[in-house]
Amino acid sequence: MKAVRLHDHHHPPRLDEVPEPRISGPHDVVVRVGGAGLCRTDLHIRDGWFAPVVPSELPVTLGHENSGWVHEVGSAVENVAVGDPVICHPQQSCGVCPACRIGDDMRCERGLAFTGLTRDGGFAELLLTTDRAVLPLPGELRPVDVAPHADAGLTVMHVVRKAVPLLGPGTRVIVVGIGGLGHIGVQCLRALTAAEVVAVDRDPEALKLASGIGAHHVVPADEQQVERVRGLTGGQGAEVVIDFVGEGDAPAAAFAMVRARGTYFVVGYGGELRVPTFALVLPEISVVGNAVGTHDDLRELMALAATGGVPVHTRTYPLEAFADAMADLEEGRMHGRGVLVPGGR
Repeated sequence: MKAVRLHDHHHPPRLDEVPEPRISGPHDVVVRVGGAGLCRTDLHIRDGWFAPVVPSELPVTLGHENSGWVHEVGSAVENVAVGDPVICHPQQSCGVCPACRIGDDMRCERGLAFTGLTRDGGFAELLLTTDRAVLPLPGELRPVDVAPHADAGLTVMHVVRKAVPLLGPGTRVIVVGIGGLGHIGVQCLRALTAAEVVAVDRDPEALKLASGIGAHHVVPADEQQVERVRGLTGGQGAEVVIDFVGEGDAPAAAFAMVRARGTYFVVGYGGELRVPTFALVLPEISVVGNAVGTHDDLRELMALAATGGVPVHTRTYPLEAFADAMADLEEGRMHGRGVLVPGGR
């Protein structure tokens, strides 16, 4: 079968012919990939960001945002059957350690078994995963339409569920970065909170997208965004700021938009935040990091998606055009999320 494989860090991946994955354990599931979302993390994996902290062997097939149809199952699999449409959680957790017992999949004590990083991912025709990692798609959801929810939407749902208790009527939330995650974030916040949503981005097309999906206000990131946000919030700042950028000057600006006793949620990464401790202590500002969400976050997100509440704005590419898709993402030509479609399905 065809697969997009990374052979060396800092070098472009390439399309290879590789053997099809086979069932080897009772809980294995092989999925015929219907859609594989393209994520900035794929660029970071290519560039070796994770190499010092996450042991992995190359070559590896990229792709951690995967959905499709069950192709084959192991002897103990009971939650899905051949032909079922499914979405795949990227972490293949054990299910029995203390972290897994409470649903904290990303803290599995048997280590990070992350699709597309430490194990072959879904930039391929077939994907080997496990029964614990697959979730049947509810309603009439199509794999190609929801693939980015396997990480982008999942991560958004994780942070929004944390923010919900802080966002009652009369509150405000700032969404920094209206890209693949941010445009889902605006929709989740509108669906799950009563807060006034303010979208911040430097791209006019991204702000146009934000307005179209429900943001109450849009603010250009033009070095005046902090003042503009404070003008919208009576000079106080917002109860919650969710930063989907996390690099460049975004963290400093995002932090400056948080009101006293507010919370700065960091989702994007790659940059740094330098804050005097006094600026945290006196106004009692909280800073909260966020990784990929849990299986329960994914279940709740799919229930919301089945009602039409969080459609993903996507651009599809055949698997063979993966290099074009990666270039579009890297050079800022992609609004929403790119999805590779093996076989052009």
